[in-house]
Amino acid sequence: MSIRRVNSYRPNQAQYSGRFVLAYQWVTLAVTVLSMFWAVFFAMQSNIGLAASQTLLSVLSVLGWALARRGQLANALLLTQLGFFFYIIWLSLMFDVPSAQVPRVSHLFLLVLGLVGYLNYRRQPSWAQLALIGLCALAFIALASTSFGLPIAQPIDDDIRVYGAWINAIVATGMMAICIFQIGLERFDRKGHLLKAALWNQQLELFYQPQVDHTGRLTGAEALLRWNDPRRGTVSPAEIIPVAEETGLMGEIGHWVLESACQTLQRWSESPQTSRLALSVNVSASQFLDDDFEKAILRLVDRYEVDPQLLKIELTESVMAANADVVAAKMHLLRAVGIGMALDDFGTGYSSLTYLRRLPLTQLKIDRSFVQDVTSNERSAALARSIISLGRDLELSVLAEGVETEEQFAFLREAGCAEFQGYHFGRPVSLDDFESTFVTAKAA
Repeated sequence: MSIRRVNSYRPNQAQYSGRFVLAYQWVTLAVTVLSMFWAVFFAMQSNIGLAASQTLLSVLSVLGWALARRGQLANALLLTQLGFFFYIIWLSLMFDVPSAQVPRVSHLFLLVLGLVGYLNYRRQPSWAQLALIGLCALAFIALASTSFGLPIAQPIDDDIRVYGAWINAIVATGMMAICIFQIGLERFDRKGHLLKAALWNQQLELFYQPQVDHTGRLTGAEALLRWNDPRRGTVSPAEIIPVAEETGLMGEIGHWVLESACQTLQRWSESPQTSRLALSVNVSASQFLDDDFEKAILRLVDRYEVDPQLLKIELTESVMAANADVVAAKMHLLRAVGIGMALDDFGTGYSSLTYLRRLPLTQLKIDRSFVQDVTSNERSAALARSIISLGRDLELSVLAEGVETEEQFAFLREAGCAEFQGYHFGRPVSLDDFESTFVTAKAA
């Protein structure tokens, strides 16, 4: 199969960008380490307790850097926040010499620390991060209430070395946070460049999993994206899609998938054994809601002279919940030319019945979670029967995903399910393997 190249990508640009980010990362690390040693030196000159607290901060910072290098950005930030928290508390409790009044900056840093924690919690929720945010808030209230003047005023002495250590510790921690963020961005940016390079170097491939009817006859396939990474082997969509969404590559990759699917249908149309096989393609929310999506898919259907009735678009309920009116308009336009519309993972959301009423669907796909224990769990069996009955009453085709045993197949077939997909019938394979393994054996 010929693969379309993405001409907008230039490997040398990605290479230079990656080198720049990597160099910036190591320079930042060097400044961080020097700042920590500088702070420890000042602390040891001033106060043994302060030296101990600064040493603890340094150890936690180095551990945070190690975690970030392993890709655990959220844990690294959490560890750095913890070190900063203890250091601020230590400083706030140490100084109580009534010789001057200055803003209690340590209290304000607790608020900043809480804000950093909140942003990290938004990125990756965890009870540990939530607890640390609460500790910052409680510590701020407790320390502010101990002031005998303004809430942000504190008596200090003139020991410049001690406050020099304080300032250096803040610089060290700030640089540590910058380093951790840069490591995370560098790792993410590298993945984005690798994924774009995969388009250019023809490392993306569609695998095909067979779909059969109640007699076991091959009726079509679902196209599943794979990335043949030379270093890591085959990468699944579970890892590809999040990176593609965040880096803005989903449109390009989604178009490539649709074009490759149309090329496959064109190839199948040339053989009597495969000319009536349908092909299902998963479409993400960002791709489907793009203003030019329906125009692009219609151009592909026309270019490759594909029978639109053999092409099926699979959408999840999350796509439909994004903007129901826009989704409905697009679906009606595609259905008008014959393209099928399937609701994937049916039963896992909260508004499925609303979608069935409003949208021009042609197929329901029973989620594998209902199929796995359909022969051993009465509730799952009852739900599967209900979905099949509902689809039949609405004149929708019903396909069961994740069928792995003959017993599951027999139960669903007896319940009236029309089509089936799962390891019991075959795993996803390359196009050549699909045609040589399944077409000859199962096509009518």
